Amino acid sequence: MSDFIPAGEVTDAKQALVRLRAAMTQTIKGKDDVVEHVLICLVAGGHVLIEDLPGLGKTTLAYTLARALDGRFSRIQFTSDLLPSDVTGVAIYDEAVKQFVFKPGPVFANIVLADEINRATPKTQSALLEVMDRARVTVDGEPHEVGTPFMVFATQNPVDYEGTFPLPESQMDRFLMRLQMGYPLPGDELEILRSTRTSYDAIAQEPVVSRGDVLHLQALAGRVFVEESVLDYVLRIVTATRTESEFRAGVSVRGGLALRTAAQARALVKGRDFVLPEDVSELVAPVLTHRLSLSRPSSDALEERRQVASVLKHILSSVAAPV
Repeated sequence: MSDFIPAGEVTDAKQALVRLRAAMTQTIKGKDDVVEHVLICLVAGGHVLIEDLPGLGKTTLAYTLARALDGRFSRIQFTSDLLPSDVTGVAIYDEAVKQFVFKPGPVFANIVLADEINRATPKTQSALLEVMDRARVTVDGEPHEVGTPFMVFATQNPVDYEGTFPLPESQMDRFLMRLQMGYPLPGDELEILRSTRTSYDAIAQEPVVSRGDVLHLQALAGRVFVEESVLDYVLRIVTATRTESEFRAGVSVRGGLALRTAAQARALVKGRDFVLPEDVSELVAPVLTHRLSLSRPSSDALEERRQVASVLKHILSSVAAPV
């Protein structure tokens, strides 16, 4: 399943990830689990969808990560009048050179925050499909690489809010995880209140790793060993979602690959070069919940998500993990 990774490389990777974690938790108070999941997404080369109320630190989370890895940060405010070209860029005729010249859009960055993504129309939402999958955009038949590493943080209001357009299944499937920030604990919020910082761009975070380091971590994650019994465990979980009557449809093949990839990344984040069954089971909820919908949908989006998570928990308890 993978090449042998020298112990020294695993140690170096763990140290780099410890530095990243420390840099982020210094700013993001009391959300160690969210920070860990974001690091797993980063190492896996995936994207993250955060569905929560405004003002809970989603932008700060994305900006802090960008600063910590010395990457370029871009924020796109999605609105109903936003056009696809406002995201990807557009070719403009340049009189000086007598030809069309491509002007890159805000998606050309390392960490892109797609704020309130479900307030844009489906046509504009779809402008992110290619770049999330291939880290490039195609304009007038010409491909343009956005650079690496590349990661999208999309925030989403609950879909029963007025003026929102639910993301289609093909778009949801592009996100490795869906997370929630939630309110901080009183002690952590008190620390935030003591801070003199009032906006995310006032964060004075120095880089603790380079973009090259991140690319190396992503390459290492792909070499993390996955034993056959663990692969079978992933398959049995995915298959169980396809035979569960509560779900309209089961997890796709891409979803199964996402779970395996995320488990490899979690193992590396934990300082291992092999995947344990717990790497899989701990990531079932954040990786698979947004890929499933109930056969009898609820009128309340948050309630439906809770029901999907509950059914997944039941599936996980019924599928025996390898010893």
